[in-house]
Amino acid sequence: MKSLNSLPILHYINLTSYAKVKPIFSLFFSSLPRTQNSNFSLLNFLIETLNFPPKKAQSVSTLFSSRVKSPEKPQSVLRYFQNLGFSESHIQSSVRGTPQILFSNVDKTLKPKIEFFQELGLVSSDLGKFISRNSIILTYSLRKTLIPCTRILRKIFVNDNNNEELFRVLRKCGWLLSKHPDLRLLSNIAYLESCGIVGSQLSMLLKRQPRIFIMEESKLRRLGSRVSDLGFSFDSRMFVHGLQTVSGLSEETFSKKLELFRSFEFTKEEYMRMFRRAPVLPRVSEKKLKSGLNFFLNKAEFGKEMLIRAPWCLMLSIEERVIPRYEVLQILKLKRLLKKEPSFINVLNFSEEEFLEKFVGRFRDDVEELLVAYKGHLLESSSKEEEP
Repeated sequence: MKSLNSLPILHYINLTSYAKVKPIFSLFFSSLPRTQNSNFSLLNFLIETLNFPPKKAQSVSTLFSSRVKSPEKPQSVLRYFQNLGFSESHIQSSVRGTPQILFSNVDKTLKPKIEFFQELGLVSSDLGKFISRNSIILTYSLRKTLIPCTRILRKIFVNDNNNEELFRVLRKCGWLLSKHPDLRLLSNIAYLESCGIVGSQLSMLLKRQPRIFIMEESKLRRLGSRVSDLGFSFDSRMFVHGLQTVSGLSEETFSKKLELFRSFEFTKEEYMRMFRRAPVLPRVSEKKLKSGLNFFLNKAEFGKEMLIRAPWCLMLSIEERVIPRYEVLQILKLKRLLKKEPSFINVLNFSEEEFLEKFVGRFRDDVEELLVAYKGHLLESSSKEEEP
């Protein structure tokens, strides 16, 4: 059996109570002989200086204690971040997310990568915010991944002179720079281009579904084949939208949406026709689709064929756009103020400014009633949402 002295004394401390007993233990440990490679020194540094949660601090301390002979390296990393203008919260988020950067060589490892991002246009608080959310980037190879991957992504954003779109993507998906481009990025881009996804469509896909660009090529090809099997031609400009939907939805979710339309007496082929015309349709929530189908088929008495021809109607806000305009048109028809009854589909296409001008503002004698019908429903629906 090991003696008490042979076991790490911190194993006897309930770390969640560390703050309460800290003064006592500080006095105790101050009387012990100091060694360069002290687990307590690192643990204490993580908790006190960087506000690490005790369990996280213990885990990091256990993992890196053998590599840390003094606090010199982590302190130099903190000073470097402070000199860059990083806020305290940026620094804490950075090192908590990727603790290993605390033990990096500033001049050889961190500085060249930081300067690379500064040259791209990230400085001061923007740089701090970016690194705090993507500190893992500082562990990637500058020469093998960061520089070549960034160069490739910049080519996709042709007119992104200030690299704003590039950084908008990297802020959310820094892992795009994690692998050598020859492994996935280049081959996936080549495949997407072979499907007719080029130019603005390629940049749109990168912004909306970046994970497509670094998934296994075989998986991406299977997705492409599935989109093709659903009726999207490779040379169609709708193919990219079909790919975006299919890549973001499980087959189970896709099937559930089909069953919802079947419950409103649409056939599978009718649903597929709607999907090909509006590939975003399956991504609309079930609640919103059900509300839209109920309104158009039952209240507005649209025929199914109308929705099949214009499925985008189901993606509009029923409460904020569809019903208010419907109510206004009902009043205009009841008072026979319209010489020719407009197509409700066309009316839904108008901007709010155009709608108010054409169907409210020009009927001066009835404008108050029309505005009540238009805005009253919105006020009523918003008050219902506020009720407990």
